Amino acid sequence: MGRPLELAFKTGWYIVKNKMMGRKRFPLVTMLEPLEKCNLACLGCGRIREYERVLDRTLSVEHCLAAVEESGAPIVSIAGGEPSLHPQIDEIVKAITAKKKFVFMCTNALLMERMMKKIPPSKYFCFVVHMDGMEEAHDKSVYRKGVFQIAMRGIRKALDEGYRVTTNTTVFNGVDEEDLVTMFKMLTDMGIEGCMVSPGYQFDTVPNQNLFISRQNARKVFRNILDPARNIRFYNNPLYLDFLRGDREYQCTAWSNPTYTVLGWREPCYLLGDRHTQDINDLFSEEMWSERYGVGNDSRCDNCLMHCGFESASIFGTFERPADALRLLKKGALQNSGIGTA
Repeated sequence: MGRPLELAFKTGWYIVKNKMMGRKRFPLVTMLEPLEKCNLACLGCGRIREYERVLDRTLSVEHCLAAVEESGAPIVSIAGGEPSLHPQIDEIVKAITAKKKFVFMCTNALLMERMMKKIPPSKYFCFVVHMDGMEEAHDKSVYRKGVFQIAMRGIRKALDEGYRVTTNTTVFNGVDEEDLVTMFKMLTDMGIEGCMVSPGYQFDTVPNQNLFISRQNARKVFRNILDPARNIRFYNNPLYLDFLRGDREYQCTAWSNPTYTVLGWREPCYLLGDRHTQDINDLFSEEMWSERYGVGNDSRCDNCLMHCGFESASIFGTFERPADALRLLKKGALQNSGIGTA
């Protein structure tokens, strides 16, 4: 099953409609975390450490649907934690897709085949499998042997059964660039919709801070692995890929990806959780984003290049640069607006 055209049209019309209503900030992707528990402890993950005291909590189906409704975004990225551990994840997915919203479920693939028995293929549903390199590199990053082979088996089975599948790769300091290129080419040849890429964010809760790559070094890496001559199918839109290579600049628009967790809406964004709120409108204040957060306002934002903050910025920037809008339309990439996790 290929990337549905409806996703581009629905997302484009949603943005235009909100702009016509005069809304300066509004959700584009609802980041839903129905639990924070995981069956892996990956190298650069801040979530399981940050939410350690509430790892036993899960959101009910009703809470998940209420958050999706409150946000109103046409795209829902279900992350965590590991979503497949939620005992009612199939009910959550089916209820959201029944509203014709597009669900991207991020997973480490350990329980992916089990999920296929509960969640049928649909143009409104896509698996996003986390892949951090070929077998040796990937298994090292998740601290468990055999995970790469399980993930590959899950991807192949999903493709054979007609599911939409993408992958998500986090780039860390000292990454083997050619190993990543080999993986991206392999995944492209397998027929997935595309490979998402993003540099890792420097979570304070991760003990090994040397993992995290600076903005300057990240752009050196991305100029290599994103070389168009490699003919790799990336899922991120081409403007964001230009940004990763250092060919253009944007200010963060992480407010477009509000994150709902077991504690409520994460403020200010997916990456920074200074507090949690029960009112999504708290995430869109002018003062918050013009003075407190974003590159140049908060030092924690200065090295960030992540898609949940900057890919949507590239989309919104097209309203000021018609040539960029035309480029996205030609690439059919309007729907790529920050889906995915660290």
